[in-house]
Amino acid sequence: MRVVFDHSRDDAANIRTFFFRPERPVRFTAGQYAEWTLPHLRPDDRGIKRWFTISSPPNGEYVTVTTKFAGKKSSSFKKALFKMEPGHELAMSDPMGDFVLPQLIQTPLVFVAGGIGITPFHSMLEWLADTKEERPIRLLYGVNNEDEIVFLETFKRSGVQPTIIVSAPSPAWGGERGRLSAELIIGLEKPTEDTLVYVSGPEPMVQALAKDLLKAGLKRNQIVSDEFPNYETI
Repeated sequence: MRVVFDHSRDDAANIRTFFFRPERPVRFTAGQYAEWTLPHLRPDDRGIKRWFTISSPPNGEYVTVTTKFAGKKSSSFKKALFKMEPGHELAMSDPMGDFVLPQLIQTPLVFVAGGIGITPFHSMLEWLADTKEERPIRLLYGVNNEDEIVFLETFKRSGVQPTIIVSAPSPAWGGERGRLSAELIIGLEKPTEDTLVYVSGPEPMVQALAKDLLKAGLKRNQIVSDEFPNYETI
């Protein structure tokens, strides 16, 4: 599918949301992802394609991608993306993935996001706010520093108050400090047998948390994971 870049929004110093206008309505479920193709000059060995979670809710005017820029370490794809001018065309695959809300709305949910792993939850929370559907959700959101916190307005609009954990906070930070861990997740929420724990973020973080949650007593079918490759662990 062809999509046209319309505009962007800086959500943090190194995090930006890109708004694309699709050539036809895009059908997807909040939390899904798609492959994006961006031909550009002198692509590096990481190529011209990337998988990105759709950070916008379904049925919106735009399809959005929210991603982090790592400066000189960024791929040629990311550098081209961040230099795009309005009107630039990309190709987007059909959305896919099963990192989506469960059918039973009464299921207790714990959302665990590490850094840019907040994007599928943003799509879900915006959709819940749009539809006025209420679910029992606890959100734990880990970042490196306060400057990387995004989507506060969405949390407020959805009625989900996040617990934000900062690994390298400034002296002025008055919230939770440290890193996301199984002990922190279980200690803050105490999941029941019916609870589903959704974990999204850098691949090493997600794998380590899933392993530790299993050791802590959660069943494998209680853990739903979404791994973001090539991102540093929070």
